[in-house]
Amino acid sequence: MGSSGNVRWFGDITLNDRLMVGGKGGSLGELMNAGISVPSGFVVCTAAFERFLALLERQGPIRPRITALSLQDLRGIRLLSQEVRARIQAASIPEDVREEIIAAHAKLCGDNLQWPLAVRSSATTEDSDDASFAGLQDTYLWITSADAALKSMLSCWASLYSLPSLAYRLKRKIPENGVAIAVVIQRMVDARTAGVMFTRSPLTGDRSVIAIEATWGLGSALVGGEVTPDRFVIAKITGEISFREISDKHIQHTPAEGGGIKSLETPVELRRAPSITDQELIELKEIARTVERHYGRPQDIEWAIDRSGQIHLLQSRPETVWSQKDQTPVAKPAGNPLMHVMNIFGGRR
Repeated sequence: MGSSGNVRWFGDITLNDRLMVGGKGGSLGELMNAGISVPSGFVVCTAAFERFLALLERQGPIRPRITALSLQDLRGIRLLSQEVRARIQAASIPEDVREEIIAAHAKLCGDNLQWPLAVRSSATTEDSDDASFAGLQDTYLWITSADAALKSMLSCWASLYSLPSLAYRLKRKIPENGVAIAVVIQRMVDARTAGVMFTRSPLTGDRSVIAIEATWGLGSALVGGEVTPDRFVIAKITGEISFREISDKHIQHTPAEGGGIKSLETPVELRRAPSITDQELIELKEIARTVERHYGRPQDIEWAIDRSGQIHLLQSRPETVWSQKDQTPVAKPAGNPLMHVMNIFGGRR
């Protein structure tokens, strides 16, 4: 752990540290401390961002100008967004912050300083019970050097001022002085299969089932809506698979040479083959139950299975659709399992 508070390792943090490490960072630490398999990593804390922003604001205000914006002034929001993002990406990271991150990067990568990493935004306002901020800030995958990780971190900081992020905060009247961003830097999973699962039916609210979607390769193809995933509904208690739909998974995301990811055509023999086994579905079901019990409420979970068959969780956030409705599910546990998948699998936030 860094002495100046710029860096915190997953094992040292929980959701109680959200203001310091953001929603995503806090969740990953929480999962790791609950004994769930999470790829190792650290968080560049909000303190580093706050210091960076303070230095930037000496050259010209940022937060007061955002606060003064009108939600109706889309042109003004767009122009300020472009200006602030350009300023952030052109600015220098304070030297001690930079050195601390480079040291943490070396510790995380061990003997291989080109170990592929994910660099993920972790805003303090995301993944809370009443607001899902996820998807509004950037994520960079398969980053293979410390310099590339630092550049990606600047881009994550800049993405806090994207047009969708600014509009979201203005619409919800989130005070700009309370908004900060941390950045998660963690080992990538070389995923054979990846996907998401909901510990409650997203369509009916039924809490007796888990809805799962899966695809070949990295989960970014699914999250970005580029591939139609395999879909399953599994009973939370009995493990009965009540719905199964194997899709034509025509593309998959894989690591690109030199870093980043690329989209490839899926080999013909795999396109219509199940991307996950029944045994792996049962294992996912058990993990989902463990996570839901830990948090005490339904979860929306991202996961990946590596080449050896090990399941890793990449994120767990509160389910927001039904939590904002009546707490009692409108659906009876019994019923047509199709009801749990129609219209719900598609775009990911």
